[in-house]
Amino acid sequence: MRPVNPRLLRHARAARGHLAATVALGVAGTAMLIAQAELLARLLAGAARGAGPGAWRGSLIVLLAVVAIRAAAAYGGEVAALRAAAAVRSQLRRRLARHLQVLGPGWLGRQQAGEIAVTATRGLDGLDPYFARYLPQLVLACLVPGAVLATVAAADWISAVIIALTLPLIPVFAVLIGLHTRARTERQWRLLARLGGHFLDVVEGLPTLKVFGRARAQADVIRDVTEGHRSAVMATLRVAFLSALVLELAAALATALVAVEVGLRLLVGHLGYQTALLVLLLTPEAYLPLRAAGTHFHASMEGAAAADRVCGILDTAPPAGAAGGPPAQVRPAPRRRSPGRGQPDLPGA
Repeated sequence: MRPVNPRLLRHARAARGHLAATVALGVAGTAMLIAQAELLARLLAGAARGAGPGAWRGSLIVLLAVVAIRAAAAYGGEVAALRAAAAVRSQLRRRLARHLQVLGPGWLGRQQAGEIAVTATRGLDGLDPYFARYLPQLVLACLVPGAVLATVAAADWISAVIIALTLPLIPVFAVLIGLHTRARTERQWRLLARLGGHFLDVVEGLPTLKVFGRARAQADVIRDVTEGHRSAVMATLRVAFLSALVLELAAALATALVAVEVGLRLLVGHLGYQTALLVLLLTPEAYLPLRAAGTHFHASMEGAAAADRVCGILDTAPPAGAAGGPPAQVRPAPRRRSPGRGQPDLPGA
């Protein structure tokens, strides 16, 4: 699955305004993050030098204001992201319902109604992690590491070089694990759609199955499909937990490498205390958005797989003669004439 699904974004125009607001608030939160780290490093360095309360009272007030603004930006971004997900789900469901009416009962008769129902309900509900978590975090994963790296480079270029060399490890591990997870997630979704479709078919034909004594056999089939879906879900969860562990380990090792070199240079007096604090405060923040983007990507794969199915239905051309489709050429029936004087036949003649 691609990092960004262009088909899904094309069919989800209702979320553009909310996503733009989320990105803008994410940029504001990034600026507040850097300002918070600089103010906190200044306060701690001043306290270590024995500065009195009068020296750091103003910086403390500004720090509290920055923390409040950052919290407000995070809250606003969360609200905008959730509204974007709700708008996308509503728009896709309306478009799917209208397009199914256009396709008509002939096309629906060749499909599994239960599978389409599961896709339109449970499947589209899985888009919440994609629009409310993954897409905003993907934007932050592009903005925050660059801003943090520029700030660290202005303070200490050696630490900036180490961060720049270790940052690509996070997306590399995320891509490798994502390739392994994609097949498992697609299998999980296929089993869930099959379970929903088969269950609906069994419920609709239950009287006939009871008449012919096949109800218990179909119950065994549903039990087998349910067990297969449970196994697929557990396998996907194991891979998701493994991916989180790998990403956390890579980020922790990179942060520890920066902390070791900063501590050694601080010990020998080649680095100032305030600069060392600033680097140590900002280094974890450079890896955090990449780790979160990888985690949210795995959580949103099921919803994205269902959205691919919905986009496939929306891209299906309606049959000839259907509403919205190419009109069928209907030849008019010839008029019947009476044999005498060219008069039309009377009713009942």
